Amino acid sequence: MSFVEDETLDSGVDSHSRLESYVFSCELSSEVPFYTFQADEDEDVEHFLELRTICLGDGAKEENNVVEVTAMNHQGKKISVPVANLNISCLPMVSLGEFELMAPVTLRLKSGSGPVTVSGLHLVATENEESEISDEDDDVSEEEMLSVKPAKKKQI
Repeated sequence: MSFVEDETLDSGVDSHSRLESYVFSCELSSEVPFYTFQADEDEDVEHFLELRTICLGDGAKEENNVVEVTAMNHQGKKISVPVANLNISCLPMVSLGEFELMAPVTLRLKSGSGPVTVSGLHLVATENEESEISDEDDDVSEEEMLSVKPAKKKQI
């Protein structure tokens, strides 16, 4: 199994898709309190935002900085959830692991003045027609291999 197929299985996309990843980062502050991650309206492409870390930047004040995410839940309704409450003296950074959301996603600095940097990956899943052909070729070669029998050992 290739690395691309491993990534594909984790994201819930079928095995005939190709997954590309790009670095994502945005900075939230009192001047720019929100960022909306949107995707192109293409039928064969799905966009995901995988959040990894949220951290305070240079010049952050001694105050609580709450970062909130707004996205669709499993029922297709928009919900807002606080994902980090950062403070320069006790918790300047939080690791979210692989917190994956389907576009559109809005990141908002709910309280505090920042700056807060949100980073992660922009994942793009596309239909991969070539993989269907290569899968068929793999099946044929496996069938051919099954028809070959091992050589018999000679007794001395």
